[in-house]
Amino acid sequence: MRVVIDTNIFVSSFFGGNPLRIIDLWRKEKITLCLSKDILDEYVEVLQGIGLQGEAEIEELLCLFAKGFNILFTTKTPTIRAVKSDPDDDKFIECALTLKAEVIITGDRAIAGIGEYMGIKIFTPQQFLKNYKII
Repeated sequence: MRVVIDTNIFVSSFFGGNPLRIIDLWRKEKITLCLSKDILDEYVEVLQGIGLQGEAEIEELLCLFAKGFNILFTTKTPTIRAVKSDPDDDKFIECALTLKAEVIITGDRAIAGIGEYMGIKIFTPQQFLKNYKII
């Protein structure tokens, strides 16, 4: 299953809970991570910005990103305007559209509030884990 994972899920995964379960699904190749350059840049910038550089977990993530581990990547995305309150978040929907992801997983209320966009479901980690029983 192709998914786009919002930056806040990666950050929250360092503290455990459902976000960590989502990232573990990616690491175990149960879901495929869809990325664009803008999303990857944001992941790295935010994770390093909260003081995680040098931590084993961030190094592992950067290594997985660099290897293209279980990742679909696009450099071109359409320009859309779906997240009215925070247009910078449109990159997640644009990536999902381009790479035909089924789901966007987010903890961001502005994105989650959309619910669905052109057939792409937008779930919180809890909603995703409840609706998709991935083993």
